[in-house]
Amino acid sequence: MREQPEQQAPPVQRLRIRYAKRGRLRFSSHRDFSRAFERAIFRARIPMAYSSGFNPHPRISYAGAAPTGSASEAEYLEIGLAEVVDPAAIQAALEGALPDGLDVVAVVESPGGALADRLQASHWWVDIPASVEAAQAAVQTFLATESVLVQRMTKKGLREFDCRSAVLSLTVVPVARESRSGSRLDLVLRHAVPAVRPDDVLSGLAAVASLESGDHALLTRLAQGPLDEATGEIGDPLTAPE
Repeated sequence: MREQPEQQAPPVQRLRIRYAKRGRLRFSSHRDFSRAFERAIFRARIPMAYSSGFNPHPRISYAGAAPTGSASEAEYLEIGLAEVVDPAAIQAALEGALPDGLDVVAVVESPGGALADRLQASHWWVDIPASVEAAQAAVQTFLATESVLVQRMTKKGLREFDCRSAVLSLTVVPVARESRSGSRLDLVLRHAVPAVRPDDVLSGLAAVASLESGDHALLTRLAQGPLDEATGEIGDPLTAPE
């Protein structure tokens, strides 16, 4: 009979971490980040709790990762520890172990509940080479359209879905883009199933208004968290729910 694996003790502390992907590190995939983070935990000698089973893994829960190629100031994960540690000490240790561009912004004790349930909406900047006038005209057409169907390849194959219903707000502001004129889309997206991404909205703008952004759009997530339905504001997912 095969020997049963040792059962690991449950975590004695859970910490939630906000981190940023900046500069060239925006091109790192979620898998690249998870590998870098696990190496950083090992180098920093953080007392992780581990899962039970024949192949124990450090207790890390990722939530709401941005698409590859996106910069972000608001990525989140949760870790389970085998010892109680000052969150500030964990932040300092990780800052010294992670590569530049993967930067820890905040570490707090988990208030309980599921972190993923707190990530209900995202705020994005999308910089595109189109003129402000062209972008504004396209946005007006997009917002006036009840449903905008787009397609994206997923793990289950090519999928068609409505990208308009997830858009809570979409406005245009001018932005200097190198030496050329450009525009910035200020976008707030509701997290839904299937998930609608900023590049899906760009596909929708191209479909209904022929606004082309090519391969030159720069996506930056500024925030994600609980959505206030009355005001449309996005809250801090690291604070305890009211």
